[in-house]
Amino acid sequence: MNIRPFAALAFLLLSAAACSDGPSGVDRTPRDVAASASDADEVMGTRRRGENEPLVLRFRSVEDPAFPADRSVCAAAPFTTNVYLGASLWSEVTTISSGRVVHDAVRRIGKATACVRITDPTFPPGLPQDMYARFDTPEGIYTAIGACTLISNDVPASGLVLGGCHLRIVSGPARSRGGAITSLSVFNPAQLPGYMTGSEWTVQTY
Repeated sequence: MNIRPFAALAFLLLSAAACSDGPSGVDRTPRDVAASASDADEVMGTRRRGENEPLVLRFRSVEDPAFPADRSVCAAAPFTTNVYLGASLWSEVTTISSGRVVHDAVRRIGKATACVRITDPTFPPGLPQDMYARFDTPEGIYTAIGACTLISNDVPASGLVLGGCHLRIVSGPARSRGGAITSLSVFNPAQLPGYMTGSEWTVQTY
């Protein structure tokens, strides 16, 4: 009998149990959960993708003074950047039953630079703002361009800005023929206490 699926299930359940009671956010030291991410890769194995199936990556970015924005990246943007964001990238753990994130900082997996042009500092909902970004990941370096559309500026507190970024991949690893990068992003231009600037990203590349 093939025990690999049962081992994989056991690993994920242990991971969820180990993390569900822990605090959320990056004001803490990330903990490895039950096993390292590389161990999870060995347990789960890699399903062979079809010729036309995309490679999908999901991770969290957090504005991080240890990884300042690379101004040379922004020099290549086709617009004038007036906001520079540097971030670290983190792998996450979700429940297998619902996809709920139970550990949002399992391991640091890379860094990113985002170059943004803000045209209205009141951040009105519905306004798109230009973005150019580079993501340095274990799967390779992806550069993308597009916009972040503002969703709200008062949820859950006045001055906190939610947005959705939708970017086209313009360069990537040699195996990549292009694709898209999207996010649900939180911006804290008012520096409200208790909130961080960060995003949940999905990369889909062909």
